[in-house]
Amino acid sequence: MNQVINKSSSQLSLFAPTEDPQAWQVRISQRARRLSVRVYPAGRVEVIVPRSTSAWKVQQFVSRHREWIDERVRESSSQPIPLQPPQEILLAAVERQINVESVHVDQAVRLRALGDCHVQMRGRLDGPASWARVLNRWLMKIAEQEFSRRLRQLADTYGFNYERVQVRRQRTRWGSCSTRGTVSLNVCALFLRPEVLRYLLVHELCHTQHMNHSKRFWKLVSSCEPNYRQLDKELTAAWRHVPPWVFLG
Repeated sequence: MNQVINKSSSQLSLFAPTEDPQAWQVRISQRARRLSVRVYPAGRVEVIVPRSTSAWKVQQFVSRHREWIDERVRESSSQPIPLQPPQEILLAAVERQINVESVHVDQAVRLRALGDCHVQMRGRLDGPASWARVLNRWLMKIAEQEFSRRLRQLADTYGFNYERVQVRRQRTRWGSCSTRGTVSLNVCALFLRPEVLRYLLVHELCHTQHMNHSKRFWKLVSSCEPNYRQLDKELTAAWRHVPPWVFLG
């Protein structure tokens, strides 16, 4: 394997000569206490390492877990992107199953909500490039409404303060919290179980008091969510529940 350290971005790429180097990356984390690996949609692999970890240790870690990584990459890469819009979308986090009605007409694609659980897409629906962007914009609106409401409820319940909330569409992070109190959440969290979404929100709210993963941070998380360890494991592996078309458009 080859290792390349990019000092300007604190990123370390790790890949075999026969593989796409863009699919392998090691992220040096100030917060991480141990080595871990994540496989994201489309087969991208990220290895997370504590600060000052040597490239040799990373290589040995990857070698030990290579069979598991390859299996997850095959699973992720085997999910085909549909040519037509999905007929149903399960937003597990907010307990809504959306029926999608497709109407093929010669015009730009538009989406119209016909109720909380029914939308209609009209236009040239001849490939994901034509409808994924429209569907993703609609998902962002739902996420902004639902996440903001739930975050405020949890903050009020446990006495947290934050400045604002924003929703983004990221490929590697479920959420983050800035030093200025901005909580960023991934629209993909709509596909989590409600309990896992709640844990994600609690996790980011706790960062408003502790901008690290120290013992004090986890103690605070535990006071709000005693089952956080199991939920954190589920969150790490939950990318497989995100439809591939979410990353298009």
